[in-house]
Amino acid sequence: MDWNAGLYDQQHDFVAAYGEHLLALLPDGLGFAVDLGCGTGALTGPLTARAARVVGIDASPDMIAQARLRLPQVEFLVMDACDMPWNGSVDAIFSNAALHWIEDQERLTAAMARVLRPGGLLVCEFGARGNIGRICAAFAAAFQAALAEEGIGAAYLNSERFYFPSADEYAALLVRHGFTVRLAEEYDRPTPLKGGQDGLASWMSQFFAQDMDCVPQAAQEKIFAAVADALRASQWDGGQWIADYRRLRVVAVKH
Repeated sequence: MDWNAGLYDQQHDFVAAYGEHLLALLPDGLGFAVDLGCGTGALTGPLTARAARVVGIDASPDMIAQARLRLPQVEFLVMDACDMPWNGSVDAIFSNAALHWIEDQERLTAAMARVLRPGGLLVCEFGARGNIGRICAAFAAAFQAALAEEGIGAAYLNSERFYFPSADEYAALLVRHGFTVRLAEEYDRPTPLKGGQDGLASWMSQFFAQDMDCVPQAAQEKIFAAVADALRASQWDGGQWIADYRRLRVVAVKH
């Protein structure tokens, strides 16, 4: 997926703001920490206060370029998280709002277990089962209707692309790969979107960009309008759109 790092920082900075509390789950005095899915580096900077060495990794070159501008003194790498090279030497993996984008969760979890030293920590938060459920349902209906109208033979992808597990499901995955789970909890987090009336369309243009690539601009506008109509009664509070986020917060220790 191609990310617009500038739009992400301007319109979706809530992602990092909501992730700041996660840092408190990490101890001070770490040796080597990895910010997995670091995005534009908004939380990588604070992470450097807790570890002697911090490396931020992300699969998006645009995000990494923005992170390097933000924090030129920090090491950032364009990297598939499944290919992390630091076998048995990482003290902590920190990840906010990133793991649900990674398709092969077995491979990812094996990679995290491989690079963490015994006693190393995984502290992460990402989408839980039911996350953005209303938005996804409304988008899927509007998207398929637009495709039919345009005569485009594509399919809605997001329901298959996102990984939104329950706490029990994700804890079982971690245990299979040699982790002891200290915390795995789900919670609802209704999230205001910036931009007033345009906030929902801006959000969709970023997070559903992979689907929108196959749709003409005029059809995209129809999709945005149809989704807004479908969600106005439940997700519009009179001044802003509220995204129906549901999150999974995890702390686990590598054996």
